[in-house]
Amino acid sequence: MTAKACLRSMRLRTLPLSLAGIVLGVLLAAGQQELRPLTVLLLALTTVCLQILSNLSNELGDTLSGTDRSDRQGIHYSIQDGEMTVPEMKRLIIFFACLSAAAGSAMVMSAFGTIRDPRAAAFLVLGAGAIWAAVHYTLGKNPYGYRGLGDIFVFIFFGLATVCGSYYLSCLSWSPDILLPASAIGCFSVGVLNVNNIRDMKSDAATRKTVALRLGLRRARIYQTALIAAGWVLMTVYAAMHCEGWLDFLYVATLGSFCVHLKGVWAREDRALDPMLPMLVFSAFLFAAMAGIGNLLS
Repeated sequence: MTAKACLRSMRLRTLPLSLAGIVLGVLLAAGQQELRPLTVLLLALTTVCLQILSNLSNELGDTLSGTDRSDRQGIHYSIQDGEMTVPEMKRLIIFFACLSAAAGSAMVMSAFGTIRDPRAAAFLVLGAGAIWAAVHYTLGKNPYGYRGLGDIFVFIFFGLATVCGSYYLSCLSWSPDILLPASAIGCFSVGVLNVNNIRDMKSDAATRKTVALRLGLRRARIYQTALIAAGWVLMTVYAAMHCEGWLDFLYVATLGSFCVHLKGVWAREDRALDPMLPMLVFSAFLFAAMAGIGNLLS
């Protein structure tokens, strides 16, 4: 197992999406209270570890189920190309599961100063759930990703939990309004998964039942459009509710990249769709960063 093989399987190009929710939650909280740099750092580290854990588990699960075959439209990863064995991947998954748990525990300690606080205990339970969800998307006896439930879990953990959790841990206060930007990031995160599933519809049909397969190509594209539109509407409602100037709408500068993404989703199929994945990932990250910065400066 080489470092290059490990990096390939970690799918580093997906990390900006997981960090988008952290960036937005932290920046929205920054206007409420002075941030603790260590807590913010541990938030980012925990999120990155969970994303990598999910990516590694997804590769192993798809390999064991037979989904990652030679005719797969997406990028080939380390096991499929023979650069890493299944036992090596299992050890790497265990390592990142432990690292996620350690970073998450340290994050909770940094935020609350103790693990005896009921709020700290609640976040530890949430963290355990996030680790379970990261591993069992395609692994286990009955992985939820093969039953068309991946969209729900992605919305919860990469949208609601990430933005709301990072907001609360940063300022130790709560506002129901945060559900709006959290849901926006959740919609974009589901959109990334949906594009991936649209691309892989042909190879997935034999081993899993994704939302894209249930909908069919045309309706899956409509679903993608609805997810992007919903994300924009939700963030715009939040910005309008808290508007103190034009800077609250700074994220509108990213609209063009989302439009290009949707145009590509409607015009392309199979492997040609692959560039639309990193485009949406980076668009979502810039959207979150600019929305947060605009809110902080206004």
